[in-house]
Amino acid sequence: MSDHPAVRVTASADVSADATIGDGSSVWHLAQVREGAVLGRNCVIGRGAYIGTGVVMGDNCKVQNYALVYEPARLGDGVFIGPAVVLTNDTYPRAINPDGSLKSAHDWEPVGVTIETGASIGARATCVAPVTIGAWATVAAGAVVVKDVPRFALVAGVPARRIGWVGRSGHPLVERDGRWHCPATSDVYEEIDGELREVTL
Repeated sequence: MSDHPAVRVTASADVSADATIGDGSSVWHLAQVREGAVLGRNCVIGRGAYIGTGVVMGDNCKVQNYALVYEPARLGDGVFIGPAVVLTNDTYPRAINPDGSLKSAHDWEPVGVTIETGASIGARATCVAPVTIGAWATVAAGAVVVKDVPRFALVAGVPARRIGWVGRSGHPLVERDGRWHCPATSDVYEEIDGELREVTL
């Protein structure tokens, strides 16, 4: 376990001494957190998850078991990464160069996935970099995201397409009288030019 009483790191986890782990965070069995990674406060890194070199994560994030968060991903506050999710980082993946030589770290330029505040990525979904998942959006389990996802959007499928809207609670919104309503919080939203905006009543 970690010497820092506010941070919990299990003995089987592999956390670089060069990583920064915020107070109240937990890193569970067999997880790996690489050099230069920055985790905010109260984050949970599940069993077998991978957090790549230099990944930046806000406060109150959850990365579930066996998720792979490759650098240079950027996660806002309160992001949920479901089990076995993959955030990629190579636009043109190859093991070798055209001449047959093994690619090294200098032979390609990593690109990242950006996930904004409160968004959720469902189990086994794949986000193909470079894409941005807007705040409070939900990516359904098993989806493959190849283009940016608007704020509050619910996307599903291969490739992922918007099938609805969700509120901050994650519940699907219901359309009524030309506006979108959250059944869990009673929040109201308007759709303008393909984007959802909160309405102050």
